Amino acid sequence: MDALLLPFDRPLRTELQTALTDTPVVALLGPRQCGKTTLVRTFAPGRAYVSLDEEALHKTARSDPTGFIASLPDPTTVDEVQRAPDLLQAIKLAVDRDRRPGRFLLTGSANLLQLPALSESLAGRMQILQLHTLTAAEQARKPGAFLRTFLAGGLKSRILGGPAEDPAALPTRLLAGGFPEPLGRSPVRARVWHRDYVRTLIEHDVRDIARVKDAHELGRLLELLSLRTAELLNITVLSNELDLRRETVDQYLAILERLFLIRRLSPWHRHESKRLIKTPKIHLLDSGLAATLAGLASTDWLHRRDRFGHLLESFVVEQLIAQAGWTDPDLRFWHYRDKDQVEVDLVITRGRETWGVEVKTSATVTPSDGNGLRRLADQCGKDFQGGVLFYSGANTLPMADPRFLAVPLAELWDM
Repeated sequence: MDALLLPFDRPLRTELQTALTDTPVVALLGPRQCGKTTLVRTFAPGRAYVSLDEEALHKTARSDPTGFIASLPDPTTVDEVQRAPDLLQAIKLAVDRDRRPGRFLLTGSANLLQLPALSESLAGRMQILQLHTLTAAEQARKPGAFLRTFLAGGLKSRILGGPAEDPAALPTRLLAGGFPEPLGRSPVRARVWHRDYVRTLIEHDVRDIARVKDAHELGRLLELLSLRTAELLNITVLSNELDLRRETVDQYLAILERLFLIRRLSPWHRHESKRLIKTPKIHLLDSGLAATLAGLASTDWLHRRDRFGHLLESFVVEQLIAQAGWTDPDLRFWHYRDKDQVEVDLVITRGRETWGVEVKTSATVTPSDGNGLRRLADQCGKDFQGGVLFYSGANTLPMADPRFLAVPLAELWDM
């Protein structure tokens, strides 16, 4: 059988199962079509299941949230709960009467904590897990152990060894992205799926979470951001290009974040240094969706390498953030850039411990490639734990600074 037809193992299932043993409400959030329903129905069996995508259930939940929750069996999974946010208040009341763990498993295609209509956060009663689109490791049916190995200092044991991948496979991987449905399609049919996906979200899902005067402008903003993924966010420029008020652009950015389409990656700083840039970077969360919206094809790999470089950076950022979900939920992620334009693509922190990650598309490594990591290490002092430079070569190599390693991109999915 074609491997793509088999169900994918999702490492986050372990965190999900653990949460259900000690928490009354567990919410699994992530973009539509990333596999949330498959995960909860496969790895949390024996539960009643209701989907608010069914119109009759949706109407009942909206009109009588307390009665709807009272009528559900125990335990229950409620799918697409963002369509009836008032249910969360009813769930809170039900849990306060009976705090047995695992009573409610919710899924949502919008960030519940960012919904304006949400008055109760269920603080202390709910654990939130985020499911990303399929990582490259999940697609390769590997454990996704790179981040764990990196943080534990285990990469040095792999020097001069590591996976080799056909360089032509990298652009194909980036263009495919991680949504399960289009992975088995041809590139042309996958692009059709991506466009239909965005259109459906904008025409239907947005109205569940926000009031938007012109949803078409929201789609235009997403297309502009696809051309700027992994760049510093400049709301003024976006406002001018779209001919929209700055406040409107800011509102639209928040909506795209709630739908798990984009990420604003905050700047790292240790002591509020005046030399550090305080502007966030923008990343589209799925490289396939970003490539379709930006009009990138595999034939562009050579003469649009700068665009692929930005796409690759966003790809790596999301791979590592996704792996954090089943590695260490206390990790935080940033970018580094100073006024000399020295930058590090991704900064990872755990308390004061700090790691740096750089990304490049080429298959060779030069001494200057470590400049950003050195600057970050100087800022951190004894708190700096190590750095990696991802490149498209075949071997893990030591760099001039013994704290850094050049690591094949394929380690992200083959380790």
